[in-house]
Amino acid sequence: MSNNIQGKVVVITGASSGLGEATARHLAALGAHVVLGARRQDRLDTIVREISAEGGKAVALAVDVTRREDLSALVDKAVQTFGRVDVMINNAGLMAISPINELRVDEWDRMIDINVKGVLYGIAAALPVFEKQRSGHFINISSVAGIKVFSPGGSVYSGTKYAVRAISDGLRHEVGGDIRTTTIEPGAVESELKFGSGHQPSAEVVGEFYKKAIPAASVARAIAFAIEQPADVDINEIVLRPTAQDF
Repeated sequence: MSNNIQGKVVVITGASSGLGEATARHLAALGAHVVLGARRQDRLDTIVREISAEGGKAVALAVDVTRREDLSALVDKAVQTFGRVDVMINNAGLMAISPINELRVDEWDRMIDINVKGVLYGIAAALPVFEKQRSGHFINISSVAGIKVFSPGGSVYSGTKYAVRAISDGLRHEVGGDIRTTTIEPGAVESELKFGSGHQPSAEVVGEFYKKAIPAASVARAIAFAIEQPADVDINEIVLRPTAQDF
């Protein structure tokens, strides 16, 4: 019996670790053809090799999501290798927590470039393919911090994740019908995201908060659930967090 994932071509950004890596491995095990993008080519090569050794199909390309041309090249690689793209997972992210009055403006810029513009560039790369196919599925990774502002120190990070939710909602209204859009809003999940804060007091708060983190595979299963639904079912939003997390 088909799981509605087998044979689908899935592009994943931020795929060299954390949520992206876990999702790539999980979907490949379910029969998806995964196309992995991230900055660390050596890490991508290891993941592709291990997925292939287990009988899965995977290719990878080194990309920086702040460069629109890199995401266009990633989608092009998926089409050239597998003939189509069925799912675009915009996962790459940065969480640099610090109080606004620290004025860590370079970190603000970097979060906006990765968390917001990176998602938009992923949409821009995949949408023409989806429209030509008259099918496709965007999965954009936001956060519980996109529902409630992470405090203290999370104002800018939360702003970027609120933006992902708004963009996803608007996208659904504009291109829905043939194209699905899902927003995933995880709480504390074990990944490298917790290491993004350059402000040491904030990094210590984040480190303590993440002691309750759940495995990245938890998010991978949620993503698989959204993908496996029939084409006439669009899972719009999934919020998941550790049972012990009150925020």
